[in-house]
Amino acid sequence: MSLLRDHDLARAFDHASHTYDSLTSLNPGYRTDLLRSARRLRLPGDGAGLHILDLGCGTGASTLALLRAAPRARITAVDASAGMLRRATAKPWPAHVRFLHLTAEEVAAADEGPFDAVFAAYLFRNVTDPDALLGSVRTLLRPGGRLAVHEYSLSGSRTHRALWTAICRGVVIPAGTLTGDRALYRHLWHSVLAFDTAPAFRDRLTRAGFTGVRAVPVAGWQTGIVHTFLARNGLRAEGAGLPAGDGAGTAKERTR
Repeated sequence: MSLLRDHDLARAFDHASHTYDSLTSLNPGYRTDLLRSARRLRLPGDGAGLHILDLGCGTGASTLALLRAAPRARITAVDASAGMLRRATAKPWPAHVRFLHLTAEEVAAADEGPFDAVFAAYLFRNVTDPDALLGSVRTLLRPGGRLAVHEYSLSGSRTHRALWTAICRGVVIPAGTLTGDRALYRHLWHSVLAFDTAPAFRDRLTRAGFTGVRAVPVAGWQTGIVHTFLARNGLRAEGAGLPAGDGAGTAKERTR
């Protein structure tokens, strides 16, 4: 399989950053699904008084989703790709949103926490050691803090695996080839096939010590291909400021 890792992957994203927003805009529901996943964190009071980490923010689509879901929260967004961050920071943001050039693994050592919630979109299948990263996320989260992972994670059905391959061969890789980023989009195809199925990633979260773990499929053509994973860092602590429910919502959850 043609997988890219670490610095090679960051460089590939650097090169693709100038066309990334245009290509993702061709994906029906891309931004709507990010927003729905961010809202499934169910942060109270529009996020007032809370600090949220956007882990692997890319060009800022996930950051915008968080901002819309929790407009009063303080948001720290990080990414390993300098090119993607340049695209993100070129957009208008309020003062309580900031961006840092850090890998996901470097955040814990950067003394940026603790956080009340962590949002990670399209990240975990790209890291070398997802278990180690989940351990780092737990150290970054306050007791009772929320995690939402929005990820390409197949259901385990042969049908969904075949559908993903057909879409990549017929649409994703040809489009990436036109922009000069064929290697990155071949990586996307293979990284999804190689990554955990939704049940397997749910189990991985549980083994890492998260509680209330749930996997919720997205709507539309990506059902069975993309899931929102929701979890909590241990039991809810007094004064944590987060509601006691599991925050999962439903597949039919309405947007506001």
